[in-house]
Amino acid sequence: MRAHLRETIFLCGIFLICSCQTAAQTCRGKCGDILEECSCHTTCVSLLNCCSDYNQSCFQVMPHSSSMLGGRALRILSLVLHPGGRFLCRFKGEIEREGFIDAEGQAYCVSPLLYETGWIPFAVSTDGIHFDRSGEYLSVHPSKADHAFKVTLVNGTQWQYYGTPNVAGQLTMTWNSSLIGAEKVNIELWGYTEFSGRIEAQNRSALQAKLSYLYSLGRNLSNTGAFSFIPEPSHNYSGWELGNIRITASSESDGARDVQALWSGGHVLAWHLERAFRDDSAVWAEKKCQQWDELEKKLPKFLDELINCPCTLAQARADTGRFHTDYSCDIEKGSVCTYHPGSVHCVRAIQASPTHGSGQQCCYDSTGTLVLTGDSISGSTPERAHDWGSPPYMEPPRVPGYSHWLYDVISFYYCCLWSNHCHIYFSHRPSSECRNYRPPRAGVVLGDPHFITFNGLNYTFNGKGEFYLVSSPDKELSVQARTEQVKLKNGTLAKATWLSSVAMKENASDVIEVRLAEGHLQVLRNQKVLPFTEQRSMDLHGVFVFCPSPHNVTVSFCSGASVEVRVHEGTMAVTVLLPTEFNHSQGLLSWMNSSDALLTQVGEVISSADATPEEIFTFGASWNISKNSSLFTYDSKYLLDAYYVPPSHDPAFVPVFSLPEGPDDPLVADMLKMCFGEGARFCKYDTLTTRSLTVGNATLRAYQSYQAQMVALEPVVSCGWLSTPRNGKKNGTCYLEGSTLSFTCNEGYILYGSTERICLNDRTWTGKQPYCITDNNVGFVLGAVGSLSALVTVGVMIKLHDRKQDREKKEKGDQMVTLEQTC
Repeated sequence: MRAHLRETIFLCGIFLICSCQTAAQTCRGKCGDILEECSCHTTCVSLLNCCSDYNQSCFQVMPHSSSMLGGRALRILSLVLHPGGRFLCRFKGEIEREGFIDAEGQAYCVSPLLYETGWIPFAVSTDGIHFDRSGEYLSVHPSKADHAFKVTLVNGTQWQYYGTPNVAGQLTMTWNSSLIGAEKVNIELWGYTEFSGRIEAQNRSALQAKLSYLYSLGRNLSNTGAFSFIPEPSHNYSGWELGNIRITASSESDGARDVQALWSGGHVLAWHLERAFRDDSAVWAEKKCQQWDELEKKLPKFLDELINCPCTLAQARADTGRFHTDYSCDIEKGSVCTYHPGSVHCVRAIQASPTHGSGQQCCYDSTGTLVLTGDSISGSTPERAHDWGSPPYMEPPRVPGYSHWLYDVISFYYCCLWSNHCHIYFSHRPSSECRNYRPPRAGVVLGDPHFITFNGLNYTFNGKGEFYLVSSPDKELSVQARTEQVKLKNGTLAKATWLSSVAMKENASDVIEVRLAEGHLQVLRNQKVLPFTEQRSMDLHGVFVFCPSPHNVTVSFCSGASVEVRVHEGTMAVTVLLPTEFNHSQGLLSWMNSSDALLTQVGEVISSADATPEEIFTFGASWNISKNSSLFTYDSKYLLDAYYVPPSHDPAFVPVFSLPEGPDDPLVADMLKMCFGEGARFCKYDTLTTRSLTVGNATLRAYQSYQAQMVALEPVVSCGWLSTPRNGKKNGTCYLEGSTLSFTCNEGYILYGSTERICLNDRTWTGKQPYCITDNNVGFVLGAVGSLSALVTVGVMIKLHDRKQDREKKEKGDQMVTLEQTC
């Protein structure tokens, strides 16, 4: 409380502090603090009250991100040292490496090899004793790192299948030679493994991850940017089946850690495997597949704790709180689905499962239908280890990328790509069905501003200040909105408001704020602006942020709640998605059992059907936030004066509650042509209040976008997967309400059961499971006994046939039939 009071007093008087006072205190070792005479907090830059050494002590780096494999030189901005000097870099308070200084005195730290993603703190020491200057950089998943800094494996299929029949010859890699900064290079192979070891600091045994130098493919080679070689089977390192290639300056010693380097992506080392693999890759891979099968049977079961897949592609793309595009199969990038041929788009569950750190993957075909492994090798496959990893990251199976490769991808090579035993793989990685999937509910704020609650109630509230959009105490989710007065083109202020910022957090997550800044969106994490120049997405503490463009940001929390922020013609629209587990929420988007009820912050229930615009305004004003609960950043004189110091709701501001469409108004004719259909009321209101057809049209577009999302998120009924009869065919792979599946038998077989089954709205199929029985067996039975006993016998034969079918599945797998059918 005392600290908060001191901050308040300080903020109110910051512009009275003179430069002679700010020079008196230092930010060395105090980054993030607000001192008595000056500030070391990140907001001091825009507030113009930084201590004199802030930039040197609380530094920024360029570039601001690096692959978690490390090797990228991070230049420390504003820190200039003697070219002949030395200094140390300490990452996470424990990894200590020597930095380097170029001829111009610019200081660099080289990012280290880590087994985690996220913002990594580090400090530097110029005297070898005191690490009193600090900064941070973003460690990213190797597959999401800047491709310009990667070693490219040319013709990936050749690398992937090298040593299998008819795949041999030279392998080639390329890289940007200018990024090495040396005339000669070394090319090394590194291998990844996970092993059981003892963590002395915690006095316990646990799995540990390790990426180790194995051997060099070439030393002291000319840095031409390309290298080709004919690989030989490994003798001493054949047990290493997953790894990376690294290129360093030849002046570095073999396997030197945390030096400037370029890395290839992680890949299965087919080209490096033992002679037995090249002699008969199918036999070798079958043995490995069987060993994996036995290991999987001993590992904990993880499928039951995974979230169900959405039933349709539209649902999967709309449920942004729980699912995100799988970068290996993206419809917006041409659907290059290497491991799911035939699918056009896949998504992954954003959050790993709580106990085992597992992941869910869901893939869809061109009709938008969920693809299942029971029908096709293209089907969705769950992951024992989430590809993106999960906190605390460093311990397997939570290491980003690599744990997934070991537990889920290498086995796919063994069983499916290098041998014909996919049935073994799919027995442990069956697709999730969507019978229990429930789409989230959505509430939206758009335009001037208009609110549509989670149960579909809509109203207009033009208060000025900071308010709760959503407050869920049981889930500890808070989403807050800031509104400001609309400024017209002529510079005057209208008697209306619109959104200018939204701030949010859940439990102990980072605080994320998304605000308008000169017509685009600016994202802040814990009051510091996040740069999205190098990355489109960031895994942060308890929250995932995706920013595909300056006008589009999605924030997703661990609970599955998400906040989508869009800008239409300079006007902000916010959509909040809540899973059904949020069975009650409060705030301006409150979720009530009654479709026309609104709940004030003090617990009063009012009926919107009978409420006047003035009463709605009073209701909205009741949801103003307190100063102690504010999640917003106040980093300008305007924000301090307009929002930090005054009450959270401006009682002096009274909006216009209705605007007549006067026949003499020059806007009306064009407005009526533009504003029609659903959302027309909002479009007209905003056109007249802002005196802008552009703003009115933006509101209409935002409303139409909301409508499209509601259509995408409509619940659908799934009856569940039906198998293909042995010695027969199934026509169709869509299992949603109204779908019809038909069954036929191969020549020489007769179908018993239903030839056609329809999915009903009670989640059940009509008819009976079909079976295909040979003509000879049926004729023998019907000729030997009476009709009643024949039916009994046929039933027994069907049971025996089923058992035989199960045995044959284990021996040689199912024949998969993939047929397209519009769902």
